[in-house]
Amino acid sequence: MPEQLKTPQPEKIIKQCQQLIQKGHLNQAAEDLNNMLAEHPGHIEGIYCLAVCQRKQQKYNESMGSLNQVLMQVPDHARAYQELGYIYKTLGETSKAIEVFDKAVTLNPALFGSWRVLANEPSYAKKLDAKRHLDWLSSLPPELVSVSSLIYQKHLHKAEWLCRHFLKENPHHPEAMRLLAELGSKFQVLDDAEFLLASCLEFEPKYQRARLDYVNVLHKRQKFNKALEQANILLAADPNNANFKIALGNAQQATGDFAAAIDTFETVLESNPSNHSIHLTLGHALKTMGRVEDAITAYRNAYNIKPDFGDAFWSLANLKTYRFTEEERQQMREQEASSAISVNDRVHFCFAIGKDLEDRKEFDEAFTFYHRGNKLKSEQDKFDSKSLDTSFDIQKSDFDAEFFERNKEAGCQAPDPIFIVGLPRAGSTLLEQILSSHSQVDGTMELANIIGLAHRLGGRKLKQETPQYPGILKKVSAEDIKKMGELYIKETQHHRQGGMFFIDKMPNNFRHIALIHLILPNAKIIDARRHPMSCCFSGFKQLFGEGQQFSYDLEDIGHYYRNYVDIMDHWDKELPGKILRVQYEDVVADLETQVRRILDYCGLPFEQACIDFHTNKRAVRTPSSEQVRQPIYQSGLEQWRNYEAHLGPLKRVLNQPE
Repeated sequence: MPEQLKTPQPEKIIKQCQQLIQKGHLNQAAEDLNNMLAEHPGHIEGIYCLAVCQRKQQKYNESMGSLNQVLMQVPDHARAYQELGYIYKTLGETSKAIEVFDKAVTLNPALFGSWRVLANEPSYAKKLDAKRHLDWLSSLPPELVSVSSLIYQKHLHKAEWLCRHFLKENPHHPEAMRLLAELGSKFQVLDDAEFLLASCLEFEPKYQRARLDYVNVLHKRQKFNKALEQANILLAADPNNANFKIALGNAQQATGDFAAAIDTFETVLESNPSNHSIHLTLGHALKTMGRVEDAITAYRNAYNIKPDFGDAFWSLANLKTYRFTEEERQQMREQEASSAISVNDRVHFCFAIGKDLEDRKEFDEAFTFYHRGNKLKSEQDKFDSKSLDTSFDIQKSDFDAEFFERNKEAGCQAPDPIFIVGLPRAGSTLLEQILSSHSQVDGTMELANIIGLAHRLGGRKLKQETPQYPGILKKVSAEDIKKMGELYIKETQHHRQGGMFFIDKMPNNFRHIALIHLILPNAKIIDARRHPMSCCFSGFKQLFGEGQQFSYDLEDIGHYYRNYVDIMDHWDKELPGKILRVQYEDVVADLETQVRRILDYCGLPFEQACIDFHTNKRAVRTPSSEQVRQPIYQSGLEQWRNYEAHLGPLKRVLNQPE
């Protein structure tokens, strides 16, 4: 018998149905889509395509039902909001149409159809802005509008292919170069993104969109002085542009000039008082400076302007010392329960409500919200454990005492850096605050230089391929090893304030001990460690700004902790005495003994200021900023036990007794 023909994949059927819809063959398209959905129920793009077909058939109730199915599963589906807008407009419900079209372009600014309606709607408050954006989109080649839309839909590989294909035919097209740089930034290939934008500006120095992106990429690469220089160029070209002022404020903040940044943000608010995001940014700057009451006012201003702004409520909770009012509690509950808010806002509300319930000792319900927020976050940002396992396996098999002995003269011999590594929420900020209180040590921030270098050494590989890094370290010449160390010292220089030593407290640098010791053999490395249950659960209930994907699932964070302990045990064996382990619980129990131990390891004389670290007025940019401005406290050591009934999965992974 002939082999039975396989049923076409859903994506192929959807593409065929889109062509049928364009040709007006609506009944055939609807039949094919319904048949496909019978075999693949819940297929989001299939349901969306059916909704488009139903709208064109004038089956508006059915179309709205399909679109609601899409939005229940994917609340940020911009094209679904656009379709709702078309339906409301047809039905004469103008105010509802404007609301959902506005939501659509907020989620995806490349939706030409939504902008066209808004630009021609007399009652739309931002009609002139819509007209300008529509003109901008109209000036672009259709291929680049598609690239931009694909980026917002998170179809990044498809967007990259289309963008590169366009650039082959149109080399040096400024918007195509800018979009490819944006993709590079999203893929975390920041050096490529920086190079593309710098090249773009050489061809088109007045292309301000590219220069604004350039400022942001420089900021991500922690080239803060260069970002400040570019932000000033932007603002000189258009002194009244609020976005350029915001870029300047961010650059001022990054270079440590918080007073200037606060002034800049306040200037922006004078002409844009209803910009909720600037109130939030101002609050962050005020918090970093220790002006907590002013930060609280700024965060409240943000949510008063936008009541569903989850980040404003989370920022209040993340002060760690703030307590919500009854009115705020009710508002958070109502907003979190709303079906209209974005996933991102819902995540922030979940963590904020969880923190509030924890403060009131309602631990079971607090866990419910922490778990809900983490689940939403993990669905957004999956943790790739396989690549990490591969990296650690290579480090353990390829890098031993003999390897480092052969290369001991290769690296940069500068003793300046003190690396503090470990897991987030393990006490690294406390150790940094203690050390930076010493007259010979500069505190900096979580520097991305080592991680950036690891990315560059890794090259761009498909996920299924074996990565070049860290194995490539065995092939690097002594000359290049030294250059990498020297470059690290040079690139981190602008973070320093004149001390003999400086701190790099990027916790995840524990993944790169081989690289650090190879290029900087005289650098000090401190392993900030905490009880596994305390450390892991503290990370689980912390909503991080970016990265730390492992922290949003109890089993993932448990495996991550075990991998961390395993690789650090390897370095203790192969590099005995190289790394100082500091247990958080020991610091809390006997501060002075541990301070003296740390200073002895770093070759520094004792200074009382390290004991009185909480009086240090330096800016602190991590979630622990308010806690390290207080004396040592013991209340948080056993906090995980309040949630013990819910932590079975974590205990099992960590081999802790249940």
